[in-house]
Amino acid sequence: QVQLVESGGGLVQAGGSLRLSCAASGRTFSTYAMGWFRQAPGKERGFVATISTSGRTTYYTDSVKGRFTISRDNAKNTVSLQMSSLKPEDTAVYYCAARPGIPSTLQSDYNYWGQGTQVTVSS
Repeated sequence: QVQLVESGGGLVQAGGSLRLSCAASGRTFSTYAMGWFRQAPGKERGFVATISTSGRTTYYTDSVKGRFTISRDNAKNTVSLQMSSLKPEDTAVYYCAARPGIPSTLQSDYNYWGQGTQVTVSS
């Protein structure tokens, strides 16, 4: 069982930066691939980024490539999403998720989810 708690959301102007963090419980964090997903108002939740258990492999959705960076610290049981050059279309609730094994871009592959943190980007 893994419990995930996101933090770091807030209101930021377009062009600004935010860093989201996700703290995981449990002693097996290093065996889980981690992902970030987001849900904008009136839209379905979608993939943002994922990272392998070691942190060496990452994948991003096209719209955030070059602006967002996912990273993890297995010693601290945390995964982060550094977001830069934020745009109003990045406004969404951001969710952290975990799955055993290899990273995936599919929501259905993830077993554990956090409660989400709101990110609002003003124009």
